[in-house]
Amino acid sequence: MIDKLPPANIEAEEAILGGILLDPIAISRVCEYLVPDAFYASSHKEIYQILLRLHHQGKPTDLLTVIDWLHDANLLIKIGGRNKLVSLLHHTVSAINIDALAELVMDKYIRRRLIGVSSEINQLAYQIETDLPEIIEASQQKLYQVSNQEFRTNTEHNSTIACHAYSNLASNKPIYPTGFQELDKLIIGFEPGTLTIIAGRPSMGKSMIAMNLALGMIQNQNLPVAIFSLEMTKMQLEYRLWSAISINKEYEPIQIRPLKTDRIRRHRSGYNPLSECEFTSIVKIANISSELPLYINDSRGIAVAGIASECRQILAREGELGLVIVDYLQMMAPDTKGNRSYELGDVARGLYKLAGDLGVPILALSQISRGVEGRNNKRPMMSDLSQSGILEMVADNIILAYRDEYYDRETVDKGILELIVAKARHGETGTASVLFDSAYGIIRNAQR
Repeated sequence: MIDKLPPANIEAEEAILGGILLDPIAISRVCEYLVPDAFYASSHKEIYQILLRLHHQGKPTDLLTVIDWLHDANLLIKIGGRNKLVSLLHHTVSAINIDALAELVMDKYIRRRLIGVSSEINQLAYQIETDLPEIIEASQQKLYQVSNQEFRTNTEHNSTIACHAYSNLASNKPIYPTGFQELDKLIIGFEPGTLTIIAGRPSMGKSMIAMNLALGMIQNQNLPVAIFSLEMTKMQLEYRLWSAISINKEYEPIQIRPLKTDRIRRHRSGYNPLSECEFTSIVKIANISSELPLYINDSRGIAVAGIASECRQILAREGELGLVIVDYLQMMAPDTKGNRSYELGDVARGLYKLAGDLGVPILALSQISRGVEGRNNKRPMMSDLSQSGILEMVADNIILAYRDEYYDRETVDKGILELIVAKARHGETGTASVLFDSAYGIIRNAQR
C-alpha cells in the first residue's frame, strides 16, 4: 500500500490542456469545477492556472496568445518552454471529451485527497491530550470537505475571485429574507455563512422569535432548519410549535382550532382537560408539524463539535440546510477554566467558523446583563451583552429584543416587540417593530 504511486492520470491532464489550447471555448465547460490542484504534474497545474487567468480576463486561450503571455511574464521556461505547449496541442485531436476527462482528473484528485486526509485523521487519533469530541469533529470536517469538493487554497488571484463572485451572483445561493419586512430592510436577511445573535433579558421572547424565524425559513424558502435547545426540551418546543401552527393563515382551510401556548400544560396538570374537539384539532396540527423539515436537539451538554457533527448529518440527509438555531450561548459556556468570558469566546468563535464551514446561517440566542434594570431607559445596548467584547467582534448581526410592556403594564406599546439591530456587518442598524402575541407564541409584521 505505501509503495503505490498516488492516483493520477497524466494523459488525461495533457488532453485537457491540449483541448483548451485547441478550442478556447472548452475551458468554460470545466472551469467551475476543475480546480488547479487536481492536476498531479506541477507543470500542468501551472499551465491550467494561467489558462484560467486569461479566461477570467476575457482573453483567448489559444496557443499563440498563451505563449506570448508567458513570454511577457517570464514564465515560459518555468512551464517547460514552447515545446511543452506545442506537444500538448499535437497530442490532442479535439476538446469534445473534455468534460469526461475533467471528471476523471477530479476523481483521481479526490482519491489523493482521501489518502492525505486519512493520514491526517490517523495523526489526530494519536493526540491523546485533545478531547475526543474535538478530534471527531475535526475528522468529520476534513471528510466533509472532501465529499463536498471544498478544495480551497488560502490565497487566490483576484481574477479567480471575481469570476466566482459573478457566478455566485447568478447561482442558487441567495440571501433568505426573514419574513419580517422592517427587519429585512435593515439586515436584508439570513446570508449563508453568517452568525446572527439575538439577545435580550429573560422573558423578552427570544425563543419565540427563533421559532418564528425557523417557521418562516421552512414555509417561505422550503429549507430544513435545525434547532439546538439547551434550555427547553423537545416536547416543550413542539407544543410551542403547535400553537404557532394553529393560527397560521396557511392552514385555515383545514379548520384548526386556535391552541394557546399554555393549553397543553393546563391539560397535563389536570386543571382544564382537553375536549374531544380540541383533540381532533391537535391531531391535524400534529400531522402538519410532522411533515415540516425541522430537526430539534435538546442535549443540554452539547458543544460546538456536537452541533457541527449533527448539522453535517442533516446536510447529508437533506442536501441543504436553511438555518441553524442555538438556544442559548451562555448555556454552552461552562466555567470550567475559571474564565467564563474565555469559554463564551470559544463558543462564539466556534459557531462563527462553523457557519462559514457549512455555508449555513447560524442564529444564536444570548442573555444580556441585568445592568439595564437600573436605567430609566431599559432598552438594551450592545454593551449590555454578557461578555460583549467577543460577541461584538464575531457576530455579523446583533439584534436586541425589547418589549416595553414587560416593564410598564400601561404602556401605549402593548403587544409591540422591538428588534433593535445594534450591529449589521452587511446592512444597517436601526429598530424593527413587530407584533408580539405571547398567547400563541407568534410574531407578525406590524400593520402600517
